[in-house]
Amino acid sequence: MADDDADDRMFTKEALEESRVLNDLKFVEDGEELMDYLNRRGKFTDPETAPRPGLILLDLNMPRKDGREALKEIKESPELRRIPVVVMTTSKAEEDIFRSYDSGASSFITKPVTFDRLVDLMRALGDYWVEFVELPD
Repeated sequence: MADDDADDRMFTKEALEESRVLNDLKFVEDGEELMDYLNRRGKFTDPETAPRPGLILLDLNMPRKDGREALKEIKESPELRRIPVVVMTTSKAEEDIFRSYDSGASSFITKPVTFDRLVDLMRALGDYWVEFVELPD
């Protein structure tokens, strides 16, 4: 998950636990750190501590490199483009929705405002992306 808001990261982790989605969740705080993680640069060189994600939850509005730039970079990379990216943001702007899908996002979700709805969302994401979808290794 790439999100600069510490509360959103904490609530998402708690919601995943509450919804019993038992996947390993890694956090980065902005698009620069996400790209370092994905490309195994800097503090993310060890594949044991920085495994390739099966799914990226991506906020759009982050410092340094925002989610829009990171999404474009991910989808232009032959090594990374198959990783599904779910944009999860506070934005409801139609421009952000169109731009995200045009850039290769797998889904666009507006962040829920209540914890219960976040738990529901994490359960649905877990069911869909972990239980039903076949992803490449």
